[in-house]
Amino acid sequence: MNAIQNKKIAIVGAGPGGLTLARLLQMNGADIKVYERDIDKDARAKGATLDLHEESGLAALREAGLMEAFMANYRPGADQMRVVDLHVNIIHDDSANGQTDRSRPEIDRGPLQKILLESLQPGTVVWDSQFLTMAPHNDGWKLNFKNGTTVIADLVIAADGANSKLRPYITPIKPFYAGITAIEGAVYNSATQSPKIHKLLNGGKIFAMGNEQSLIVSSKGDGSLVFYPGFKKDENWVRECGIDFTDKAQVLAWFKQEYIGWDTIWLELFENATSAFIPRPQYCMPPDQTWEPLPNLTMLGDAAHLMPPYAGEGVNMAMLDALKLSRCLISEDYPDAKAAIAAYEKQMRARASETARDTLESTAALHSSEAITFLMSVFN
Repeated sequence: MNAIQNKKIAIVGAGPGGLTLARLLQMNGADIKVYERDIDKDARAKGATLDLHEESGLAALREAGLMEAFMANYRPGADQMRVVDLHVNIIHDDSANGQTDRSRPEIDRGPLQKILLESLQPGTVVWDSQFLTMAPHNDGWKLNFKNGTTVIADLVIAADGANSKLRPYITPIKPFYAGITAIEGAVYNSATQSPKIHKLLNGGKIFAMGNEQSLIVSSKGDGSLVFYPGFKKDENWVRECGIDFTDKAQVLAWFKQEYIGWDTIWLELFENATSAFIPRPQYCMPPDQTWEPLPNLTMLGDAAHLMPPYAGEGVNMAMLDALKLSRCLISEDYPDAKAAIAAYEKQMRARASETARDTLESTAALHSSEAITFLMSVFN
């Protein structure tokens, strides 16, 4: 008998990891609901495009029977990268070099979400369900949501991201500040609103490096772009800097002062940003974290192993977690759910530890005086 038989399963969080797990478990007969705080699937803006890797994100989609849908929705050419310096000198250009890395095809978050949602049985995702608290109930949990509903589940999976409210029920270990803060901005209709950057982007990505600062720009399939300046600041800088991130003029003034020496082409991004900027201090879970397995609760993705985005592993790790956890839960090799969870968590932590160390190295290198040299060593 496997660990999901005759069990009610609650996944908290409808990101790519939670939805992938729901699909994989439903394919194996699980009684499952996904609880998501958003009002509906369109409640929030979708960030940068995602490059899915053969051994993780794509492997999960393949097992979920969703590769045909993925191939119909991915964006050929969006994986093309240009590396430039702060003066916009092109150091590396995938398209000019004839390079394409088909093992990491790109897809926008919206289409990926749609593929996963449409693969689930109707009513699987319960929207407007913001998790508040839970308490042990018989051999499972009683979950309480902000909308006043309560749910009983035999098995709970935390897929609720960086600021997970369920993680503390598993471990008190908290993430540490990784030394870098980023600011997220977006420009809609980039062809007309930021034509110079749009041309430089060429439908792909820009990695701009200089003065121990980064500026990453990604095109999206809807004609918009998203961008992320990344820079070294103290952990409390966002609170203490006095900048109103909803005020474009203030953020533009900050950029001119902070990124002194950078070409004026980059001002196009800040002058034409469409909505409020979002500051994002970067955190990482300790690579050596460990905890005792529970019989009825586990976690995946950022809730389990948050790390900065400078190695492109976040969504891939979450989807690989979903794949590995589903295999453990449906396997007949474990005597009970606790053993299945223990097996999953042991290998998940080992994978996350290695990736976190690599990511921290990348994060430091991309914000050093040798950033371009480091990036070129990655390509060559």
